[in-house]
Amino acid sequence: MKADSLRRRRILCFGIAAALVLTRASAQSLAGKPVRLVVPFPPGGPTDIVARPLAQLLGEAMSSAVIVDNRGGAGGTVGADLVAKAAPDGTTLLMATVGTHAINAALYRKLPYDPVRDFTPIALVAAAPVAIVVHPSTGAANLAELVMLAKQNPGKLTYGSAGNGTPGHLTGEMFRTAAGISIIHVPYKGSAPAVTDLLGGQINMMFDPLQSVLSHVRAARLRGIAVSSASRSSAIPSLPTIAESGYPGFETTAWWGVFGPASLPASQADMLATEIERIAESKAFRDKLGPLGVEPTVLKRADFAAFQRAEMAKWGRAVRASGATVD
Repeated sequence: MKADSLRRRRILCFGIAAALVLTRASAQSLAGKPVRLVVPFPPGGPTDIVARPLAQLLGEAMSSAVIVDNRGGAGGTVGADLVAKAAPDGTTLLMATVGTHAINAALYRKLPYDPVRDFTPIALVAAAPVAIVVHPSTGAANLAELVMLAKQNPGKLTYGSAGNGTPGHLTGEMFRTAAGISIIHVPYKGSAPAVTDLLGGQINMMFDPLQSVLSHVRAARLRGIAVSSASRSSAIPSLPTIAESGYPGFETTAWWGVFGPASLPASQADMLATEIERIAESKAFRDKLGPLGVEPTVLKRADFAAFQRAEMAKWGRAVRASGATVD
């Protein structure tokens, strides 16, 4: 028995040592080499806001230059497809979103990549709720008043989003169904023009990730009504959740995570995951994102893969219910 126990301990120690050697070898294989972090949207948007501090901190951790490469187009599919077809050597990574890796599979008739088969999940790093905001002229001070206003004026209130099939649009459709109201969706090409029209009173309300409207809510140019996350945002804790405002169980979030191409060696994926998880849990990363309404959020590799599959199912149902499609 003692011999068996000793043998098992030796095997375990050998396995741990081998794993450490592989991890060090993976780290050394990337050390000094430039790493490209593809952001599948234009500079300055929500995904860029998450990617840039992550790239800086990851570069410092690996003693490598991590370069943000903005490749916008087709709702993130251009940049995502570029990474799907890249060499699986750890030098090309994707700052993926809920759109590229949960929504687009149901939204696009012909997606050039498979969001599961063509990628290696590495780590979830951040999430943000969708906020419901209104122009002050609506007169609604809370969600109950907004729903009452919509029921009194069926088909007359308009809500903007960053575009068809975006988290804002689909959250708006999910809430419209939950509340039993008739409101009209006005899609824009991005958050910025939608916010501009909302500030000008051309639309009545908007559903969009919190960071795009937070500064206007703080300045009282727009009125915050609720957020879609399960708990309140630390960036604006006075804003209630949709769930606590009369719709228990309602929850949607926009999220961001890092993926590599399919067939990325497990040793490299594990090494990258360890570094990225450490960064996402750091004070430096939280200090960059927290004030903007984005919450650093960490999931291990296996948990991240399961989370992605669940998100694809949830958002797929929302896309089908909304009837949204993109050719």
